[in-house]
Amino acid sequence: MTTALDIMHPGAMCVGERETLTDAARIMREQDIGALPICGDDDVLVGIVTDRDIVLKCVAEGRDPSEVSCGELAIGRPQIIEGDEQIDRVLELMEEYRVRRLPVIDHPAHRLIGMISEADVARHLPQERVAEFVSAICTD
Repeated sequence: MTTALDIMHPGAMCVGERETLTDAARIMREQDIGALPICGDDDVLVGIVTDRDIVLKCVAEGRDPSEVSCGELAIGRPQIIEGDEQIDRVLELMEEYRVRRLPVIDHPAHRLIGMISEADVARHLPQERVAEFVSAICTD
């Protein structure tokens, strides 16, 4: 069976919770990505910041992204998956919580080892299942 490790994008980098949203945006531009995991000083995942978060929760509110830390946007605990979990569980979590990106962690260290995106799902699943998945996370 296919696992999260099989479809994830390895080597996902974190932005530190004390780094600014400007730092996160710069990394996103350099890496050509739309989301970054946020890690604490102990390298444990504390959240995810997206390009949309920066625009809606900072810029649109008139705040300066060079003065707002990534940790300020890390509200709540992100959905995660362990690397050895089956693809069905990956899809179940992404569909249930309607998330387009899912951090993959090792266990028991709880360290980030990769990310699964919609594109990763699309590359590894049959077209019919991808259509079901996209419909599930995009419906209102």
